[in-house]
Amino acid sequence: MGEGQLKRHENAPMRSLVNWALLGLVIERPSYAYELAQRFERTYSDALALSSISHVYTALGTLKERQLVEEIPGTREGRQPKPHYKATEHGISEYESWLSGQIDEDRQRQRIFVVQLAALARHPAAALQILERYEQACLDEARATTVSANGDEGTEKSGELMRCPSGRMHARGGVYPLRAGSQLSGAYP
Repeated sequence: MGEGQLKRHENAPMRSLVNWALLGLVIERPSYAYELAQRFERTYSDALALSSISHVYTALGTLKERQLVEEIPGTREGRQPKPHYKATEHGISEYESWLSGQIDEDRQRQRIFVVQLAALARHPAAALQILERYEQACLDEARATTVSANGDEGTEKSGELMRCPSGRMHARGGVYPLRAGSQLSGAYP
């Protein structure tokens, strides 16, 4: 790779959801590649897939090149060295920025959904049926999801839970009001 190409690569935004997901797992708890692959599968099983374990090694290489993670010194010792990786301060900062961008994208998708739903203004029964299906899908996802605040293993799918408004309300212990009798104005947080 030429010097100009390398410079463009360094400045180009990282778009891989797998890379961002792995960075989040490393921020949560420093790990080695195989353990990251296992945690990734448990956490993102229904939402995101790894092509193979080598995908983790490639992603870690990218994260290391971008100075988002670093190898923990002394973890390459022993008969079968397992280098462990931890997030850098730069990595945590970039992850926070990326997550903020996800919020904006989620809001944009919600706005587009509402605008598109408005096309059914003359067919309120159809619009309410769509809203009820949306609500049910979000509630089903929220019930199937456990948000792990302390890093416990299990069915960690916090990204899935927080994606839909009903899931966010469920996580706060409330119920999201999208019933036929609810007022739709102000329904989205």
